[in-house]
Amino acid sequence: MYDMKALYQAQSVQDAVALRMAHPQAQIIAGGSDVLVQMREGKRAGAELISIYTLDELRGISMEDDGTLRIGSLTSFSHITRDPLIRQYLLTLGEAVDQVGGPQIRNIGTIGGNTCNGVTSADSASTLFAYDAVIELTGPEGVRCVPIQDFYIRAGQVDIRPGEIQTGILISKESYADTYGYYIKYAMRNAMDIATLGTSVNVRLSADKKTVERARVAFGVAGPVPLRAKTAEALAAGKPLTADLAEEFAKAVKEDIHPRDSWRAAKDFRMHIAVECARRAFAESVKRAGGAL
Repeated sequence: MYDMKALYQAQSVQDAVALRMAHPQAQIIAGGSDVLVQMREGKRAGAELISIYTLDELRGISMEDDGTLRIGSLTSFSHITRDPLIRQYLLTLGEAVDQVGGPQIRNIGTIGGNTCNGVTSADSASTLFAYDAVIELTGPEGVRCVPIQDFYIRAGQVDIRPGEIQTGILISKESYADTYGYYIKYAMRNAMDIATLGTSVNVRLSADKKTVERARVAFGVAGPVPLRAKTAEALAAGKPLTADLAEEFAKAVKEDIHPRDSWRAAKDFRMHIAVECARRAFAESVKRAGGAL
C-alpha cells in the first residue's frame, strides 16, 4: 500500500535533526494525514520517512514568562480547539482549526504539518498571519525563529533549512492581548472541504470601545501564499468605529490580495467574497471586543 524505502523513528528533537542531516532527502512525518495520502496516490514512491510523532515534548500549549503563547508543533487541531489558553486568549485560532477536515483528521493532524505544507488554503495560516505568529525551527546550528510572513516563500515552499524541523509556533502577548477576532472559511461544503477563501480578522478597541486602535486582516487562497491586507489595516487604525469604516475597511482589502482563477472559483468571485468576508469578520470581531457598529 505504501511504497517507502525506509522509516526512521526519531527519539528526540536532536535525534530528528541528526536523522535529517544523515538522510537529507527524507520527509518528516507527524500525523501523516497529508504524507500518507500522497504516498497512497503514488506521489512519494520510494520515499524515506522520519517520524517525529512520538516526540511528546513537541505537544501542548503553554504561556512563557513574558506572556508569549507557545504551541508545540505536534499539537493536534483537536487539542488546540479545546485548550484553555487558546479559548481564553486566542479563540479565533481554535475556531479556525476546528474547521479542518473531519474529526478524524483534526484528532491526528498537527499544526506543524499544516504550516510546513506551505499551502495557501491551510485553515490555520490566515489566523497565524493575522496574529503575527513566529515559527520556531530547531536545526544543527540551534534554534531559529522566523516571522510567519517570511516562513512562507512561495506556493508549497517554506523556509526550512537542511537539518531543521519545526518545533513550535509563538504568538507574543502584544499580538493577542485585548484583541478579538473571527475566522470565516468559505467553501463549497460545510465539512471535509478545502477553503475557497479563508479570512481572519482581529481588532483591538479603545477603552471606551469607540475607536479602532488596531485591526488585522489576513487571507488564505487570495494569493500563492497566505497574506495580510496592509492597506485595509492602515485605513482602520485610529479611526472612530462606524458602519462606514467597516465598509471602507472591507473594500480596501482589494488593494493587496491577488486571487487566481481555478476550478474552485473564479478570480472575480474570490475578490467579491473577500470583501464580504472581511466586512462580516470585522463586524463580528468588533462585537466580540465589546464594540458596536
